[in-house]
Amino acid sequence: MQGAGVVFKLIQAISIRLGLDDKEYLKYLDIVCVGTISDIVPLVDENRVIAKLGLMLIAQTKNIGLRTLIIESGYKKVDSTTISFGVAPRINACGRMGYQNEALKLFLTDNIEEAKEITTKLNKYNAERQTKEKEIFEQAISELEKEDINNLSSIVLCGDEWHHGVIGIVASKIAEKFFKPTILICFEGDEGKGSGRSLPGFDLHGALVASSEYLEKYGGHEMAVGVSLKKDMYHKFKEKFEKIAIEQDIKDIIPVIKIDGVITSKDISKETVKEIEKLEPFGEKNKTPIFVYKNLKIDSIRALSEGKHLKLTLKDDNLLINAIGFNLGNLSEEYTLGDKIDVAGVLEINNFGNQEIVQINIKDIMKSI
Repeated sequence: MQGAGVVFKLIQAISIRLGLDDKEYLKYLDIVCVGTISDIVPLVDENRVIAKLGLMLIAQTKNIGLRTLIIESGYKKVDSTTISFGVAPRINACGRMGYQNEALKLFLTDNIEEAKEITTKLNKYNAERQTKEKEIFEQAISELEKEDINNLSSIVLCGDEWHHGVIGIVASKIAEKFFKPTILICFEGDEGKGSGRSLPGFDLHGALVASSEYLEKYGGHEMAVGVSLKKDMYHKFKEKFEKIAIEQDIKDIIPVIKIDGVITSKDISKETVKEIEKLEPFGEKNKTPIFVYKNLKIDSIRALSEGKHLKLTLKDDNLLINAIGFNLGNLSEEYTLGDKIDVAGVLEINNFGNQEIVQINIKDIMKSI
């Protein structure tokens, strides 16, 4: 349970001790739910209850700031996706860009005009965060091109002007792209602060313990860490970290997508999607179900957003299925019209205009055997 959950349990205990009505602490579940989902805690046991009931409260929240933020995020439905991708990034952007008080003011205000004004600022900070993130990502990729990435077991990079508030996000994207434990460090003078992200099977915190002689401070867990070190220790740390990754046979760890079931044409319906939605809220330890659909024929295929994303239409006999693959744009060059493929992905409803269209949100593709 993360901070918001712990505070909620304290408020609950005090309310019970004072003999107050349940509503005196349950009314905060909307804010607690936002914190629970945003911090990516396991949505099981009491965390799941908090998220489930909290989402119901958010749908009718009396918190003016939260209601305004949801409306301005553009999401029409309140679910875990709305919080994860609409609300959380805007709140987190405040802290990452150094304006954390604005998020607090948003949740405390009872003035709708002030809420709209603050939400506009949050959108601006989030846009700034995205710009910084893109700049650092491109610089990091440029640095990696100077190294033999295929022969590396880990990635450790540094920059003098990288914003320490967003390097954790970039480290996560690089770790996902190359499937290697990644640490990015930003230096201000001689002082370096870094964030790291790992992959299943590699204990990132344990690696820092083993290389602690080169670090000033470090903390975190097996999947995410924070570090600080002196500039003259950077190369020694990088060499040690790579050695640890080699010793733990990182190259033998391959990405795995857990498949929950196989679907066919009869499952491509809004009714199926709505049945799946009953398993909400989705998140850590309760992932959105991923299904495999086999022997689909590519009817159209193209890259979107300057080659970043993939858009397809797929045929199964006379059934035409829409599909989108975020960050899979490179696959548009590996497949062509008429190819028979198997796709792994999530069934969802795309609200396009006034239409609700079932589509597959693709996670991976392979040619049919």
